[in-house]
Amino acid sequence: QAVYFGGGLVDAGGSLNLSCTISGFRRFFDLDMGWFRQADGKEREGVICLTKSRGVTLSDDSLTGRFTIARDNAKNTLYLQMNHLKPEDTATYHCSDCAWYTSGYYPEFNYWGQGAQVIVSS
Repeated sequence: QAVYFGGGLVDAGGSLNLSCTISGFRRFFDLDMGWFRQADGKEREGVICLTKSRGVTLSDDSLTGRFTIARDNAKNTLYLQMNHLKPEDTATYHCSDCAWYTSGYYPEFNYWGQGAQVIVSS
């Protein structure tokens, strides 16, 4: 289960910091974690991972310099800092664990809670 904070409505160019606090995992610190998003009527897409072996990896180069990720293991909490937001970033954002695929780490599409809705107005 996850509890989210930080979603909302923001103007293009603005920033948001999402948080996701996980419960039910005794070894949160052992998990490679990340975020994925889903916009209305669109496929889910990975956003970013933070892994022990590779550090921060982005699923899409267009997010470089705009999105970053952090975690606080003492609080079982994951963060997503989003800067220079664009209307195409509008989606519901979910935290999840990350797994290795042939081309890198990507978030698994696990739904822990309802996610954080982000709306970016143009």
